[in-house]
Amino acid sequence: MENKDKKHRRFSPFNKDITKSLRISYNVIGNLLLLFSVIGLIGLFFAGGVGAGYFASLVKDEPIRSFEDMQKDIYNYEETSLVYFDKNVYLGKLNTDIEREEVKLKDVSQHVINAVVATEDELFYEHDGVVPKAILRALFQEFTNASVQTGGSTLTQQLIKNQILTNEVSFDRKAKEILLALRLEKFFEKDEILEAYLNVADFGRNSNGKNIAGVQAAAKGIFGVPAKDLTIAQAAFIAGLPQSPFGYTPFSNNGGEVKEELDPGITRMKTVLSRMYSAGYIDQAQYEEALAFDLRANLVGKKPSSVDQYPYLTYEVEDRAKDIIKVQLAEEDGYTTEDLKKDKELDKQYRSLADVNIRQNGYRIHTTINKEIYDKMQDVVNNYEYYGNDKPEDAIDPDTGKEITIKEPVETGAVLIENKTGKIISFVGGRDFNRENLNHATDAERRNGSTMKPLLVYAPAMELGKVQPGTVIADVPYVLSAYGGYSPKNYGGAYHGLTSARNSLKQSYNVPAVKTYMSIIDQKPLSYLEKMGFTSIHERDYGAPSLSLGGMTTGVTVEENVNAYSTFANNGKFIDAYLIDKIESSDGQVIYQHEKAETEVFSAQTAYLTIDMMRDVINSGTAASLNGYLAFSADWAGKTGTGQDYEDAWFVATNPNVTFGTWIGYDTPKPLEQNYKGMSYSRRNILLWAKLMNVAHEVEPDLLAPKNRFEMPGGIVSRSYCALTGELPSDLCRQAGLVASDLFNVKYVPTKVDNSLTRGKYVYVKDRAYTVPASAPSEFVQEGVMLKKEILEKHKINNLNDLKKLLPNTVRWDNLVITEGKEIADNGSNPRQVSGISASGTKISWNANGDNDVIGYRIYAAPNYSKNFNKVASIVSTDTLAVSVGSSPAAYYIVAVDVGGNESAPSSIIKVGDYAEEKPKPVEPKEDKKPSKPDTSKKPDNNEDSTPSPSDSTPEPVTE
Repeated sequence: MENKDKKHRRFSPFNKDITKSLRISYNVIGNLLLLFSVIGLIGLFFAGGVGAGYFASLVKDEPIRSFEDMQKDIYNYEETSLVYFDKNVYLGKLNTDIEREEVKLKDVSQHVINAVVATEDELFYEHDGVVPKAILRALFQEFTNASVQTGGSTLTQQLIKNQILTNEVSFDRKAKEILLALRLEKFFEKDEILEAYLNVADFGRNSNGKNIAGVQAAAKGIFGVPAKDLTIAQAAFIAGLPQSPFGYTPFSNNGGEVKEELDPGITRMKTVLSRMYSAGYIDQAQYEEALAFDLRANLVGKKPSSVDQYPYLTYEVEDRAKDIIKVQLAEEDGYTTEDLKKDKELDKQYRSLADVNIRQNGYRIHTTINKEIYDKMQDVVNNYEYYGNDKPEDAIDPDTGKEITIKEPVETGAVLIENKTGKIISFVGGRDFNRENLNHATDAERRNGSTMKPLLVYAPAMELGKVQPGTVIADVPYVLSAYGGYSPKNYGGAYHGLTSARNSLKQSYNVPAVKTYMSIIDQKPLSYLEKMGFTSIHERDYGAPSLSLGGMTTGVTVEENVNAYSTFANNGKFIDAYLIDKIESSDGQVIYQHEKAETEVFSAQTAYLTIDMMRDVINSGTAASLNGYLAFSADWAGKTGTGQDYEDAWFVATNPNVTFGTWIGYDTPKPLEQNYKGMSYSRRNILLWAKLMNVAHEVEPDLLAPKNRFEMPGGIVSRSYCALTGELPSDLCRQAGLVASDLFNVKYVPTKVDNSLTRGKYVYVKDRAYTVPASAPSEFVQEGVMLKKEILEKHKINNLNDLKKLLPNTVRWDNLVITEGKEIADNGSNPRQVSGISASGTKISWNANGDNDVIGYRIYAAPNYSKNFNKVASIVSTDTLAVSVGSSPAAYYIVAVDVGGNESAPSSIIKVGDYAEEKPKPVEPKEDKKPSKPDTSKKPDNNEDSTPSPSDSTPEPVTE
């Protein structure tokens, strides 16, 4: 019954209607859903088409980039160039706007990689460059006119934005970013993209306040460790920085001081740690430990940069690297070095490009500088106490523009060069870079004083055969009428007569140097300076006699002056000095390697002769004080130099291995103190030179003090010469003791025998020698080697007063005299009475007679003040007008004798010794013109009883 009731209910008319209604509703709803689905799909496709079309319109101008193009762009990021001392000793980084150091992914801590991925792109290893929902969100924002969102970019997109596109906020840029990200993922592996990102991302500032980019610079600049050694907490902090580099950085831009408020960066670090923990990169214990990280306690302290520690060197390397890269870039474009020299604008253009290159390309620049020597030299300069006092100088205040007075210190510059290679081993740029930012070793041009003499005068003159070390030069007043009456003066104002070229250089005489220079001035002597690297020769220097004394228009740098001296050590070959040995790219490829080039300047013979002359400068010349200052010995040869008005002091010296030179002076040229703390300006500079060499020797003793000496080349011989003319010595020259010897280039040995001397008799009147007249008393007639007046013409001497200055005391002149070439005539009257007779102890002296024919004096004596006066001595007029008479009591008087034998009236009587009580009257002189004969019956107590022979009354040499 129950079953029947169920069946009945199932097939009742009422149920049938319900079923029909449901069927109809289902069909209607289904059809509607189908319709809406179709419409939705159509709309979706339409929207997609519209979106695709719009996307295509945004990127229509974007070129299709090849793998090579994208690779170049992605890896085209700035990397700071690094500088190294010699032997690959790290120096530091060049100064740049942003510091970056490239690092390979394998050298980055895995904690950094995990932190970056967890924070910046959690789907990095899954997507193909973009996340689709980000594209839909961007389209939605466009159609709904919503504000543009910039977040949500993948690491790939961020890399594209940083390296290829810009930071412009627009859908045009966003669309290109998406397109390029998809393309980049096709060309590059995930690790390559991540490595590039880690090298380009901005990370704020380092402890020096410098902007940094790249994880390696961040790790070292914030925590003082390489990227591979970062801890979890450190990695999390660095990974959080790119979102707001300068908001989260712990360092200010005020010299890298640590900010007082570090919470923003710490909060960001904790966010990164949370994401790392959520992503499973760290466990609970690691997470909690990292949260407790004390950021402030782990920040690296401020580290002196290479610019701070080595400002002179860093900027010099930067400057020279620009010059090297500049030439390379120009040559790549088809230009030559000469093109750059001729076109200043072109040179400026390529130097600007070179500047960009060295700041962005991460070069590894290797220098020739020995770090230990360089450091020790700076210590010497900083502690040296004999520079001299600061001097006032007017200046303009850069802030107010008002004129102020400042105290200007004595500055210094020095350069040490290895001869055979040209390596600059070390240098001194000055005492304080921050005071003026001027490198006094490489950039300051100063007049080089007498250090010019070997370079421009004596070596070129020897090369041209005009002089040799033994060449005789007259150091007497010298006027160049054709050059505006230019008249060089020696230091101290004195002249030194006949002297050799060797002695002239040794004592740094100016007149012989100018005379020698004028003998070659028409043979282009400045070409020698040009061959030796002088780049600051002014057009006014050509033909200027004062250039021989270092009177340059603009001056020369210490480097160029020292470099030129190394030519002598290199057998006459100039090897240009260099400071950069090689430049490598960031991947180790050598893009520049210095190549030595030699320029023939002098013959080996000239170079050696110059060296040998300069040895004397140190052994016994103007630099002899060096021997007491230097702590080691070597075969040194050098030259001192003083600028005009004592404005500069130089010393340059060379040995078989190295050449070293120093300069001191004020930046605004002004005289150095003649004496400071008991030392002359020249000695102060030589002492500084020695102290710098002593510390260099401590580091490299074998280099600084070679055991070998300069080797004499073939073609050099030793020859004797007459010191009067430089010619071969005659017998008379030997008799006069005037023979000297020296080294000669065999091509220029003297061949002519000296003929400037003769032998004869003479008398002196007022320090002039005359031939002997028959009337002259024989006691005043002398005989010896006489100098012919023809020597006047040889040495271009104008008169005998100058000629007498030719006879210095540097050699033994013996009886050498100069005659007037004529007899002296009697003036017809007796000489005037001798005046001024006086006694001092046992010595009697008197005034010279003023008559022009007096040839000598006779001394008469009366023992024990008797009346019996006898002649006891005769003195020629050139001798010192004084005579020793002994201590026995006697009376004396003096008479003058002329060329005719006439005597003057007796002088007043002078008493010597203890006298008896009886005072005899003096004997009146006879009126006979002939002198009275002495009484030979008794000998005077003082045994001065005879007339001295001519040999006994030989005149002293005439000296300066």
